[in-house]
Amino acid sequence: MVFKRRDRRSLWRTVREFVWPRGGWRRAFHYVRHRLHRLPDAPHRIARGVFAGVMVSFSPFFGLHFLLAALIALIIRGNVVAALLATFVGNPLTFVGIATLSLETGRLVLGRMGEDGALNHRSLGGKFVDAWGDLKGNFLSMFTGSGAEWDKLHVFFHDIFFPYMIGGLIVGPIAGLVFYYLSLPIITAYQHRRKGRIKEKLMALKKNTAGKAEAGEKRD
Repeated sequence: MVFKRRDRRSLWRTVREFVWPRGGWRRAFHYVRHRLHRLPDAPHRIARGVFAGVMVSFSPFFGLHFLLAALIALIIRGNVVAALLATFVGNPLTFVGIATLSLETGRLVLGRMGEDGALNHRSLGGKFVDAWGDLKGNFLSMFTGSGAEWDKLHVFFHDIFFPYMIGGLIVGPIAGLVFYYLSLPIITAYQHRRKGRIKEKLMALKKNTAGKAEAGEKRD
């Protein structure tokens, strides 16, 4: 196959490189920034794509961030590739902060802050595990004939997913706008400098070509 990897990665290596890329997160950040700067599109369209990618990073729809970012970018006429790259904002180093901010904002808006106090990371992770257990058990129940259980999924939806979604709908657009207004002038300035360098190279090439032609005429 043309796109098949020469060195097949093990499951452990795949997980490890997701948590910590081979070149480190600093190198990954610079790569994303470099790719955003060099996208062949208008700065405002690239910045709109950045807005879309950052915004969906605050949603609880894990596994669908790429799809949602692309759809939103298309709706607002942003650059789809920029949107996909901007989802890098949601990575293993930032997920805890993003989840906490979105979740606590949602709980505050829904008036649930006083129900059981602020959630700590252990109880949050425990509810994810419990919900996964219900999903796994309900799937297996289709083959074993045992009854499906929804209690833990209901708790997860009420305590985690719904507040997370509401908070993400508030915090996500705000974060997206911040990145939009930060990235727009940077991308614009970069493209202007790049056009200037290309123009200088073309002028130098023309002068060089003209000089060679003039030298050839003198020899003749």
